[in-house]
Amino acid sequence: MTGRAALRLSRLRRVASEGRGDRPAEARGGKPRRRGAQPKVVALGGGMGLSASLAALRRITGDLTAVVTVADDGGSSGRLRDELGVLPPGDLRKALAALCGDDDWGQTWARVIQHRFQSQGDLHEHAVGNLLIVALWEQLGDHVQALDLVGRLLGAHGRVLPMSAVPLELQALVKGHDPERPEDVDTVRGQATVALTPGEVQSVHVVPADPPAVPEAVAAVLDADWVVLGPGSWFSSVIPHLLVPELLDALTETKARRVLSLNLAPQPGETEGFSPQRHLEVLGRHAPKLALDVVLADEAAVPDRDSLTDAAKRFGAAVELAPVARTDGSPRHDPELLAAAYDRIFRMHGRIGPWR
Repeated sequence: MTGRAALRLSRLRRVASEGRGDRPAEARGGKPRRRGAQPKVVALGGGMGLSASLAALRRITGDLTAVVTVADDGGSSGRLRDELGVLPPGDLRKALAALCGDDDWGQTWARVIQHRFQSQGDLHEHAVGNLLIVALWEQLGDHVQALDLVGRLLGAHGRVLPMSAVPLELQALVKGHDPERPEDVDTVRGQATVALTPGEVQSVHVVPADPPAVPEAVAAVLDADWVVLGPGSWFSSVIPHLLVPELLDALTETKARRVLSLNLAPQPGETEGFSPQRHLEVLGRHAPKLALDVVLADEAAVPDRDSLTDAAKRFGAAVELAPVARTDGSPRHDPELLAAAYDRIFRMHGRIGPWR
């Protein structure tokens, strides 16, 4: 690690520690931790992919933190971002909903914050949770404090943090974005547009180029036993975390084990035609120094295990194949199966002893 990176991390550790003060875990949106009882897990991502991981992870640990991308510019989030200059709240809302419990209280609140108004007016398609989160941001003036408060209201089984305190714009170099110019490479702006491009995404970056990380997110990564990256939209939800320098420094320095959870299928537009190993290759291009310990994939989604194993070895990682997809044939993760896979990985590959 460079001296500059070390200074960044030292400063962030200090700021995060001062921000937490003497508040107990409950006041920060989490449960009291009994040392050695449960693994401290941090999950990074956005959208439905992160929600799938959180729904699984909350079943096996009570010490869970979600670090969420803030580049969304579509739908209700995009409108609130444009009109009020706030962070896009949608992916944060989805993460909170995924952390709601399975009891009546949790499931009722999960439905409420996910509810979208249907009208002929300005409220059309706005999500209740988005409005609640933004209202608390305006009332409290603190992103983290507001999200912790929402988490306590919902009885969330974990904490939700934005990866940066400034809204980001995702930009991508895309070959063939214009079907009439299939060999040309264009800059495509905006997460919603990148996610649906008909071309081949070559690389992505964020604007501003060196966004500040949320100190509490960096502290969570540095203090974790396990960090989970993915599944999710590869270029618009997974890789953006590697484009925040302070967060990437933390991912590189942390003593936590790192598991990369692959998607069940290529995503139309963004990763059309990608093999599992190609997902790793593009990840490595964006973060050449990133090391991994485990790559998790559904056994039915890996036609060439040897190629995936070779790609994982470049990160220093082992490959774990497990049935994690729903049995109805839909390309979605089953929370119980994914939880079982994570639990097995944590036990087999972790440095810590049994926690249950």
